[in-house]
Amino acid sequence: MVDAADVNALSFEKALAELETIVAKLEGGNVPLEESIALYARGEALKARCDALLKDAEARVEKITLSADGRPVGAQPLDGE
Repeated sequence: MVDAADVNALSFEKALAELETIVAKLEGGNVPLEESIALYARGEALKARCDALLKDAEARVEKITLSADGRPVGAQPLDGE
């Protein structure tokens, strides 16, 4: 069973690294069926964590707006909304 609290505590980089390790193991084809199922479930949880962290980061990215003389005067969402 996947420990959601464990996955939710991981940074993006650690979650991605673990996900890459899982993919390599599964692609290798030398993992017993039960372990493959457990690895797949863990991989899905890690993928969801990475997706959530990326969406959060995208929401925080802002474009700085400049005044006519080039000084920063504010910020707006990157997508212009």
